[in-house]
Amino acid sequence: MRRNTAPAIAYALFHIQAINPDANIVVAPSDHLILKEDVFLSEIERGLQFVEKNPVLLTLGIKPSRPETGYGYIQESHEEVEGIRKVKTFTEKPNLELARVFCESGEFVWNSGIFLWNVKTIIESFRTYLPDIVNKFNEGKEFFNTPREKEFIDRAFPFCSNISIDYGIMEKAENVYVIGSDFGWSDLGTWGSLHEITPKDENNNASLHCKTLYIESNDNVVTMSDDKLVVIQGLDGYIVAESDKALLICKKEEEQRIKHFVTDVKFRYGDEYI
Repeated sequence: MRRNTAPAIAYALFHIQAINPDANIVVAPSDHLILKEDVFLSEIERGLQFVEKNPVLLTLGIKPSRPETGYGYIQESHEEVEGIRKVKTFTEKPNLELARVFCESGEFVWNSGIFLWNVKTIIESFRTYLPDIVNKFNEGKEFFNTPREKEFIDRAFPFCSNISIDYGIMEKAENVYVIGSDFGWSDLGTWGSLHEITPKDENNNASLHCKTLYIESNDNVVTMSDDKLVVIQGLDGYIVAESDKALLICKKEEEQRIKHFVTDVKFRYGDEYI
């Protein structure tokens, strides 16, 4: 049952707390690409040592390589502890103009969704900002890490509010810090990120799952079924993507409009082409 990230993380916290009430925890999405594993592990170790000694909520921010509109941004303040800066603001996915301002300012990093904290610190934050979730899990606190845990969660989880950890806690808490990092990160959730990690030709064109002939074309990403040859002429900065019954041709810098295109298609043609 989907209840977004805050209840899912809270469930994990209560389970871990039952095993080790002093645990330091890393929360990381499962579908991210990390190319510089040694740098990543070093930052994780640094972060775990930091949250063990300080009652803070820590996140790893990614130094932006482009004005990406598909990611959230974190603004760093000048206040710091042990060289780790306090968070000033969180900003949801900006438009392209604002994303350019963020990148040029040098004050913003991408929100990776990777968090580090001590179990006591984050549960206290849940008590402050999302008490209904903590109260619900406290009803069966003695069941965690026992054979009765699943029975309790099956009964309790549907009553948790549907809310993200970012909106529910991280954007409200006063004790949030960020490590600005560069460990070859991509969440693979945008065409821009996919284009960035895919091998490209001399004109910055990337092809996935197909043979492509580019003529007078630059900075495109094309994906088709394996048995197709695609000939592209005169396109600069486009996404060309095929599914079973649909073909998408969209400006790469406006990829956030794709969700609106999907809505329009559903309204006009139904779910057959989605």
